[in-house]
Amino acid sequence: MATSEYLRNGEGNRSQAAVLQLPAATRHAFIGPSTVASVIMMATDVLMILLAFGMALGLRMMLVAKAGAVLGAGPVYYWPAPIDFFYLGWFALAWVLVARRYGLYVTVPAGSGTHEMRLVIQGCLNAGLLLCGALYMFRAEEISRILVMLLIGTATATLCVRRAIWRYSRYREYEQGIELRNLVILGTNQLSYALSRHIREYTRLGYRFVGFVSAPGSPISAEIAPDQVLGGVDKIRQLARQYFVDELVIAEFYPTESAIRLVQDARELDLDVRAISGYYGELTTNAPVEYLGIFPVAPLHRREPRVIGLFCKRVVDILLSVLALIITAPLMIAIAIAIKLESKGPVLYVSDRIGKRGRVFPCFKFRTMVNNADKMKKDLTALNERDGILFKVANDPRVTRLGRILRKYSLDELPQFLNVLRGEMSIVGPRPPIAAEVEKYELEHFRRLEVLPGLTGLWQVQARHDPSFAKYIALDTAYVENWSFWLDVRILVQTANVVVRGTGA
Repeated sequence: MATSEYLRNGEGNRSQAAVLQLPAATRHAFIGPSTVASVIMMATDVLMILLAFGMALGLRMMLVAKAGAVLGAGPVYYWPAPIDFFYLGWFALAWVLVARRYGLYVTVPAGSGTHEMRLVIQGCLNAGLLLCGALYMFRAEEISRILVMLLIGTATATLCVRRAIWRYSRYREYEQGIELRNLVILGTNQLSYALSRHIREYTRLGYRFVGFVSAPGSPISAEIAPDQVLGGVDKIRQLARQYFVDELVIAEFYPTESAIRLVQDARELDLDVRAISGYYGELTTNAPVEYLGIFPVAPLHRREPRVIGLFCKRVVDILLSVLALIITAPLMIAIAIAIKLESKGPVLYVSDRIGKRGRVFPCFKFRTMVNNADKMKKDLTALNERDGILFKVANDPRVTRLGRILRKYSLDELPQFLNVLRGEMSIVGPRPPIAAEVEKYELEHFRRLEVLPGLTGLWQVQARHDPSFAKYIALDTAYVENWSFWLDVRILVQTANVVVRGTGA
């Protein structure tokens, strides 16, 4: 069965590949890590403050000009001095710190639009107070107080408008199934069912309900279908990996000692954990009350993403992919013409691949085989030189003469820079598998799907010709667990060496 049919019909066994049961709306929808979105929000806020400063300067000039006309004075011009930009930077920093403290940089809105606007206004006023305090402490009498008041007012307006536009765009994405967080509920009582129904019906929350996790000895409510219960809480490690869970919500009382152990597991699994407010007062004494729709919840654990590193990774991905597409454009046109002249069929080979957290996307490559290569694969199974799931045949009869050259120098993968630009892949990461491979994955193999797939990675530069599937998985898992921005840089340097030597075939 084709991958698209498999996804549409929802067929397949959970124990085989739960990743393939994600809704079809997630196809071709992944844009980028949520941590990158947080950094972009901060940068956008700073730009809005710069815009507000320009508006404040213009308004001040208008007010001074009108006052001068009334008093009969000549025109007065005010040009910002370097010291003005110093205090402007202080105001922008104060705003970012206050907004971060208020939770305004979470990618999933935690409250209503009205609540968010109230926090924005309150945050701007607090940042303004910090600015005024700095002016008082440093006796900055040369700074125009009118300009300061206008800056606070215009910054409040621009930031509110920016927030409204951002919230509307996020709602549109959620309705299309884009950037949703996978959520499971610990509990099988009526409250658990009511929470799950609210999440499914109210898409603006930004969650995809995956299923229930049962607590030991807890009865299952009649409203909950048996197939919605994924398993017991003792299987949480397996379920978190298998279903790419982002957050667990405790909606049924679970003993405090067990909840503490669950939080410890969540730290290792990189899960957010929240509980219905009132269950664990001793654990959430200083925690703020949040709302999951209409349900009050308290956080028990928040994961700490590596925001700066992931942001740098995405920036490098965009810059390098744009640069590569521009530089190699003439070469890609020549390759496309050569492919058409050599054999019948399309220039590009497009196949559905499994990306980060099970999202399916179209992976682009130059066609290096004859047009009916997929149908011929079954006849070559006995010649497979790789063990386990991987498939590779030396001197594959399906590969064209031009295709061998393209593969040797990895030129067939040039179109994948489009996937990188679209946010479906990264420059560095595990190679994206096909659905048939993922169906055969064991639980520990799903670890490699927790990051964006890449054009190159540890396996490509260290063991590309090694037939061992275990080595393939071990290197990808090592990359996921030890990732850093500098590891990506080292892999890129080694990749350049591999490409120059022509050992890619």
